[in-house]
Amino acid sequence: MNERIRSREVRLIDQNGENHGIIETSKALQMAYDDDLDLVLINPNQDPPVAKILNYGKFKYEQEKKAKEAKKKQHTVEVKEIKIRYKIDTHDYNVRIKSVEKFIAQGNKVKIVIMLRGREMQHSDLAFDLAKRFMADVEHMPVVVEKKPQLEGRNVTLYLGPQS
Repeated sequence: MNERIRSREVRLIDQNGENHGIIETSKALQMAYDDDLDLVLINPNQDPPVAKILNYGKFKYEQEKKAKEAKKKQHTVEVKEIKIRYKIDTHDYNVRIKSVEKFIAQGNKVKIVIMLRGREMQHSDLAFDLAKRFMADVEHMPVVVEKKPQLEGRNVTLYLGPQS
């Protein structure tokens, strides 16, 4: 920007968007100062670099505004976790199914963790059966099984994601 521009010549575009061609940097800088504006390098990688006469504060503000607007519109996918035990009651199970449905509808991924404590480790097959029951009950939803049920330490985990 302004005096920090090191190249001898620049391809100049004025504040109205008009191309002035290749001009010496000192002349371009003088044109910018005459209009009480700044000379800013837009594309420094070209030969000669492209410079534009503009109000740098306003330019920076508009760039930040565009970046903030773009950030607002993007949706980050979160992994929601549902913890249960394999001795779950039917009503509690139905509540968890509804939670999965809500999370998938929001576009999030779901990690279902079936916890095993103490001697329950001997009955890990019951936990796998519960995980298969989960997969069968969410089949009607737009769901993809991202990771099949598997034993991770003392837990059986299952990953579900929204269909794209």
